[in-house]
Amino acid sequence: MVPVPAAEIDVDVPLTRALLAEQHPDLLAGVDGDGLRVVANGWDNVMVRLGDDLAVRLPRRALAAPLVEHEQQALPALVDRLRAAAPDVLVPAPLRVGRPSDALGYPWAWNVVPWVDGVSAESTPVAARTAWARAFGRILAALHVPAPDDAPPNPVRGVPLLQRAEASEDTALDERLRAAPAEVRAGARRLWGRALNAPVHDGPPVWLHGDPHPANLVVAPGLDGRPDRLAAVVDWGDVTSGDPASDLGALWLCFDAAGRAACRATIQEHANDGRGWDDATWSRAAGWSLLYATNMLAHPDLHPRMVPIGRHALTALLAPDVRELASE
Repeated sequence: MVPVPAAEIDVDVPLTRALLAEQHPDLLAGVDGDGLRVVANGWDNVMVRLGDDLAVRLPRRALAAPLVEHEQQALPALVDRLRAAAPDVLVPAPLRVGRPSDALGYPWAWNVVPWVDGVSAESTPVAARTAWARAFGRILAALHVPAPDDAPPNPVRGVPLLQRAEASEDTALDERLRAAPAEVRAGARRLWGRALNAPVHDGPPVWLHGDPHPANLVVAPGLDGRPDRLAAVVDWGDVTSGDPASDLGALWLCFDAAGRAACRATIQEHANDGRGWDDATWSRAAGWSLLYATNMLAHPDLHPRMVPIGRHALTALLAPDVRELASE
């Protein structure tokens, strides 16, 4: 298995405490012992729990630093709108902003964000996700409004599919499909052709999450027979603007047929000033989902938790109901 890239900065509790003491000392009041502890140490960021209600999100390598800055730029402009659309779903906009510290040798921006209890949606049964599909639809519909010209750039999200290498280079598409079972490759090529032939997005670029797959959705498990609920949409580092289809591809990653239908119906009711998105947008969304699914299958050693998401999405995309959801 390929190891997680080495941290360029060793982010630990002592460094986090020192940064807080330097820039936000009031947040340390009453925080002792386990009140400050590392709860996640990923590829790009370290998450340090701060008391009961907060967390500190700090990049561990330079590649992740601009993503934190993008969250700082975009989320304050979006959080009120998203909260109004889905009051029970947390969007972790920074509550405090941290700056680089020459004195402590930490060179990047960092965030203090709200903490939310729950589990990653990818660890929950797919069928159980239908319970919160409409809440996710309300979030996407509220998010997908025209973005300002200075929205964070992202060269691989929200762009026209015809600009992707897979549109013009057969070898690029072949490389993606190599991870897919041989028996589905012909169907995947037909789906990709429909997505490329669909008219391009002709409206203004809209705000995009950029990476709304199940591992970036937090679910509060239902208790005493109650259904699960969507608790948070996290990891906004890829936030950008462009074609809404780029985000709508998440429906095949997240849901079964019932969940997709519920989520899409909510989006169509609320998005684009209540007009919903046209057939071409949903055809492009299926193309984006194919890109995501094949990418998730291509790196089992690097991202083993993504493989089941990719398998599910590929099956969903090539099932009979894809004609209903991608081109009705």
